[in-house]
Amino acid sequence: MHVLVCGGTGCQASASAQIIENFQRILAEKGLQNEVQVVRTGCFGFCEKGPIVKIMPDNTFYTQVKPEDVEKIINEHIIKGRKVTDLLYLDPENKEHVSDSKHMGFYRKQLRIALRNCGFINPENIDECISRGGYEALGKCLSEMTPQQVIDEVTKSGLRGRGGAGFPTGVKWGLCAKNKCDEMYVICNADEGDPGAFMDRSIMEGDPHSIVEAMAICGYAIGATHGLVYIRAEYPLAIHRLQVAIAQAREYGLLGKDIIPAGYPPSASRHRPGPRIRPAR
Repeated sequence: MHVLVCGGTGCQASASAQIIENFQRILAEKGLQNEVQVVRTGCFGFCEKGPIVKIMPDNTFYTQVKPEDVEKIINEHIIKGRKVTDLLYLDPENKEHVSDSKHMGFYRKQLRIALRNCGFINPENIDECISRGGYEALGKCLSEMTPQQVIDEVTKSGLRGRGGAGFPTGVKWGLCAKNKCDEMYVICNADEGDPGAFMDRSIMEGDPHSIVEAMAICGYAIGATHGLVYIRAEYPLAIHRLQVAIAQAREYGLLGKDIIPAGYPPSASRHRPGPRIRPAR
């Protein structure tokens, strides 16, 4: 059994760290520490109802959980198998409790792509990222595709920037690749200058490895060997998790020099070292 506790900025401000500590302490007291794994995740996206605790595998979704609720969840749900009704989401229309997020109006029509891992993995554990397909795309690009093929694939996908302009990513990469110079950089703009914008923070806090992987792929495609992430100093949690992700990627040989298999890509004009990425404030 897994207990997923939101570790996003909003929930952390509402004592989610204490909730995690209480789960770990009480489970240990009851001898269940080896039966139940407590995972600090990224943002679930439903900040209004945080702190959020999800019990897997039955996908029970508890809202507005307080540290003092932890023992009740353990005694009733984990030990006795009975859901704690008063902590379940209350549908504002029919006034009925909903235990599974798949049946909540807020989530029902969502199709998560960029945020697909947020709320499902520990963002500070690269193994959990890899278990959900992390770095597979980078591996395919490095072992099976030329830089131009990567650019063509991104262009064909129709991928666009997430800002207001929605500039086609493939076009941007293609223009950069044609620019011949001694040194090239990949810049990730995580500034979020718009009031109330949280899309970049959510990814960095909940799935930082996706940013590292995407920047590495971009670096390979355009010929860049350095990466910079511009991030706000007032986003300390995002900065921390991105630094952890970069360090783990380096440890696993996914960043740094000579990450491309020998002889790949066959038609590349020269061997390109992998990008070195660091956050900039």
